[in-house]
Amino acid sequence: MLLIKNVSMGDTGRRDILAAGGKILAIEPELSCGTLPVKVIEAQGMRAIPGYLDQHVHVTGGGGEGGFSNRTPELRLSSCIKAGVTTLVGLLGTDGTTRSVENLLAKTKSLREEGLSAYCLTGAYEYPSPTITGSVKKDIMLIDEIIGVKVALSDHRSFNLSKNDMVHLASEATMGGILANKAGAVCIHMGRGKRGLGLLFDILKTEDVPITTFRPTHVGKVFDDAIRFAKMGGYIDFTAGSEEDHTADQLVKAFAAAPPDRITLSTDSNGSAPIWNEKKELCGIGIGKISTLHEVIRRLVLEYGVPLGDAVKVSTENVARALKLFPKKGTIAPGSDADLILLDDALQIDSVIAGGQVMMQGKKLFVKGNFE
Repeated sequence: MLLIKNVSMGDTGRRDILAAGGKILAIEPELSCGTLPVKVIEAQGMRAIPGYLDQHVHVTGGGGEGGFSNRTPELRLSSCIKAGVTTLVGLLGTDGTTRSVENLLAKTKSLREEGLSAYCLTGAYEYPSPTITGSVKKDIMLIDEIIGVKVALSDHRSFNLSKNDMVHLASEATMGGILANKAGAVCIHMGRGKRGLGLLFDILKTEDVPITTFRPTHVGKVFDDAIRFAKMGGYIDFTAGSEEDHTADQLVKAFAAAPPDRITLSTDSNGSAPIWNEKKELCGIGIGKISTLHEVIRRLVLEYGVPLGDAVKVSTENVARALKLFPKKGTIAPGSDADLILLDDALQIDSVIAGGQVMMQGKKLFVKGNFE
């Protein structure tokens, strides 16, 4: 049992939060557990927000552009905790050959064993999609952790899907999601190519695929198309720390131009960040960091004046709803999972609770991965 005392919860003022069995049991002005054994966190002066959901994480590493020495490393559990990420979705990227869906699933299961809520996507940049069962629909329907599929579009590294290819992939994902009661989403890596989101607009004009099946990410590269897509009812996903660190500025512009509940933010953590010239030649390479999620949200509040409750929704409630995990995830309410972040007065992450387990308190890590 866990009792968080005197924590600020936005407009509701100070509250006590009681959690047990990984769930939030009660939120009241004052709670007491009498003589029951309970861990108490005195949170006077702190603010509670839901644990972050990062829906775009290369948990097994990514990259490989420019050679095998450019393969990026696996994600560490401690990095997630320090970043306040209590739920994540792992996926593959450019390399779907030496990094398999089986390996991705194993890493996802290991993160679950270590205390996080972890899911993953089948597929990779390439098409036909690499899978475990031989079918995107079967992967989504029969494998608990798999909730959708990944593919790339408008990028010189993509497999240049035809309209029929994308319709077939989206239909498989949709059907798998329907049968398994999952999101069944098609996560689409967006490059800076000539097509933009044009293929999706064409499909939506002539076919019956639900717009929410398509989940374009890295949309800062196709900003105008993304705003149009969100106005049509689709979800658009920005990437923290990308676009030369203009992500917060782009989010503010997006909030003013499109429905805010259709906007999400993820990190591309542990994926490669290659730099290409106009000839598509590799000029340099970096790596995504999961810590950028909170950094962008903090900037939204402190530099752009976005209310904290609104700022965090791009990585909490909006993502949870898009992934069909709300209200289990993405909110602090009785019956929801006990995934919480406690922020200090400077909006820095002080404590992280995942599934009711205190992972970090007073900026001190209590839990690390087995081999850290």
